[in-house]
Order: sequence, then C-alpha cells, then structure tokens
Amino acid sequence: MSKKLMAEFVGTFWLVLGGCGSAVLAAGVADVGIGWLGVSLAFGLTVLTMAYAVGHISGGHFNPAVTLGLVLGGRHDAKEMVPYWVAQVAGSVAAAAVLYVIATGAAGNTGVGGFASNGFDAASPQGYSMLAVLVIEIVMTAFFLIIILGATSAGAPAGFGPIAIGLGLTLIHLISIPVSNTSVNPARSTGVALFADGPALGQLWLFWVAPLVGAALGAIIWKAMTTQD
Repeated sequence: MSKKLMAEFVGTFWLVLGGCGSAVLAAGVADVGIGWLGVSLAFGLTVLTMAYAVGHISGGHFNPAVTLGLVLGGRHDAKEMVPYWVAQVAGSVAAAAVLYVIATGAAGNTGVGGFASNGFDAASPQGYSMLAVLVIEIVMTAFFLIIILGATSAGAPAGFGPIAIGLGLTLIHLISIPVSNTSVNPARSTGVALFADGPALGQLWLFWVAPLVGAALGAIIWKAMTTQD
C-alpha cells in the first residue's frame, strides 16, 4: 500500500507541476509562449507519461474523481479510496509549493495572480457563470471516466490505454480551459488554490463537487453500456 500511495503522490505531483507549471511559467510568454494549446498538451502528457511510469504500481489515478469512478465502476478497492485521495492532494500541494517558489523567483515579481487556479464568474478565463462551469466540469469528468474505463477494459488494445487517456485529457482541456481553466481533478484544483491570488479558495468547493459527480455519472454510464442482461 505504501508503494501505491507513493506512486499516486509522485504522479499527481508531476501532473500539477507539468500541467499548471506550463500555464504559469510558459503559456503567456510574449512571442514564444505555448498558449492554451500548449497547456492542454502538457496536461495530457503528464498523465500519459506517469501512467506508463507508475501506473503498474497504483493504477495511475492521480485524481480523486478518477479513483471514485474506478471504485464505482468495480475496478478499484473502495477501502483504498480515501488513502489515495490523501496522497493525491498531498502530491498536488507539494507540486504547487515548488511551482510557487519558482514563479516568485522571476525578476520584478509582484505576485502569482490566478496561479492556474480554477474559477467561475470573474475568476473564469472568459467570465463564464457558476452554472456553466458546473455543467462543463461534470460533463468533461464523466467523459474522462468513460475514456479511462473503456481504454483499460479487457476488450481494448493492450498497452494503448495511457495514450487514449492522455489524449482524452488534452481534448478536455482544449474544450474547457476558456470556461473553468479545466479542473476535472479536485486534487489539481486544491494545490494551486492554496497559493493563488483571488477567489480560488472560496470557489474550490465547486471543483470538488462537480468532478466527483461527473466521475460517478461516467461510471454509471459505462456500466449501463457494458453490463450483460
């Protein structure tokens, strides 16, 4: 169990450092910044690389919503859910702390701003409402779980699951960064919210509720499609 929790810590650390780090450090650099497209790809690559690196140890969840969905989908032991959540949040907070030290080391630094946090209304990248953010986070997380459950099912091509999952997360970010800055992962949202300027902590509840609801919905849909009569 300790090895599983370490794998979840390390995988979530890499997801937050790579994904949120690309947004904080590289997205907005004049002329050479990677933009939203680059950030979307970065998030997908973090999951793809860690799924291959440590997925065989812990299952490669790196996300409390994924753990919940896999438990409800009959793919993971419910007794491990809360320990996994603790390891995932700890990995996210540790990565956000490292990123904060790096970001505040820039010349002329006056604060970290939104720090790749998630939000709605004025905290949404394009000013989307709480309802719009709630809906997109539920729907995107549901489809993420369907992708995960399908790509790792017995009938799927062996060895290609991490590719489908990584590309799925990339697509999710391409769709939803303008709306919510894309969470679909309560741990990812929690780490950066602790260091962000603005309303991120006050709005964090939504980025726990919506992904967990979406994950449960995705698991239910997958089981409905695959359960034998």
